[in-house]
Amino acid sequence: MKTKKGFRLRTICGENVVVAEGIENIDFSKIISMNESAAYLWQKVEELPSFTTDDLTRLLCEEYEVEEATAQADAQTIAQQWVNAGIIEA
Repeated sequence: MKTKKGFRLRTICGENVVVAEGIENIDFSKIISMNESAAYLWQKVEELPSFTTDDLTRLLCEEYEVEEATAQADAQTIAQQWVNAGIIEA
């Protein structure tokens, strides 16, 4: 997977959101709110050429006190949400 070009994490009114930037991405339905852990993951993978759910799992385990099985389930969920939102390419 990889993040789609033109989507950036911003903090707006205290909320973490991924917004589309650039004329080719003008679509205000593409503003995705993220909680703290999702924003953390986005920041870590945003500039990578590619990443996997295993990478997301590892990042969650490194940053938070969470069991690997829980982190893996969360990583799969967030990756699918990002695919559904159209902000990453599978």
